[in-house]
Amino acid sequence: MLVFSNTSPKGRGEKTITVEATVPTERFLFTGSEGHQLAAALDLPEREPVAYALFAHCFTCGKDVLAAKRLAVALAAKGIAVLRFDFTGLGSSEGDFANSTFSSNVADLVRAADHLRETRKAPAILIGHSLGGAAILAAAGRIPDAKAVVTIAAPSDPSHVTGLFKDRIDDIRKHGKVEVQLAGRPFHIKREFLDDIAEHGLTAHIAKLHKALLILHSPTDDTVGIDNATHIFVAAKHPKSFVSPPGPSAISSPQLSLLPSSVRPRATSWYVKPATANSSRPCRSDHIACWPMNPLPPAARTQGPGLTTSCWPVSAPAHR
Repeated sequence: MLVFSNTSPKGRGEKTITVEATVPTERFLFTGSEGHQLAAALDLPEREPVAYALFAHCFTCGKDVLAAKRLAVALAAKGIAVLRFDFTGLGSSEGDFANSTFSSNVADLVRAADHLRETRKAPAILIGHSLGGAAILAAAGRIPDAKAVVTIAAPSDPSHVTGLFKDRIDDIRKHGKVEVQLAGRPFHIKREFLDDIAEHGLTAHIAKLHKALLILHSPTDDTVGIDNATHIFVAAKHPKSFVSPPGPSAISSPQLSLLPSSVRPRATSWYVKPATANSSRPCRSDHIACWPMNPLPPAARTQGPGLTTSCWPVSAPAHR
């Protein structure tokens, strides 16, 4: 089903019509790496899925953040089922966020992939946004069924996230646990989080990925600079692609206000922009749904509009 909503007139009186798709969504719980029940949503196509994808949300976000939901629904509309879930202590998941670490997030992603494998089919695509992108890169080697990885505005070093509370790092080191404000919300960060994330270097994981890699990163991202995408791209073997979407999108203020302030700089970039009826520019789901080097089944490459390898512009022979 498609939902149309008019925005304010622009230009010579034209109206932009935003097209939002809705797809069937199953909500359930699965057991995370530390025994907590994690809340998940599986967005499904109307037909039999041609592939399954696993999505990792950004730091302190959640599975229902607008950018995650839009991306999942867009992919489901193209035949790709998407599992998104709340990390430990976030959203509707059990556990205490203060006790979570980058390592536990990676382990929960592996458990989510296991759950898909046991109940449906193993994920062929791994997608991660911001710190979730770093977690996906770290987890990919432990999800052998996956054939392709997508990062969206991901840092090349997970410790990049500590810049969000850099003025409190000394206090965290001193007291062991400190409350910080992130996107206007209080979160407790422990010394263990800092110690754990400092130990994670992604370069080795990226070099041994052995999966097709698609990097989406806006050149105007002032939260996670585009140099992070460059580092990831250089470290990766072929096949790999680097798409740098142009400029901010026309996402509306009411939509933007629904997102945490720390996510808004990334959310206003092109890869989370909803499709418009008068737009010929391919959206981010087109880039993710079409794969060079044929990592997905033939049906995934031929069903639906825009599913051609021409919309993933950079490709090369496998794993040189």
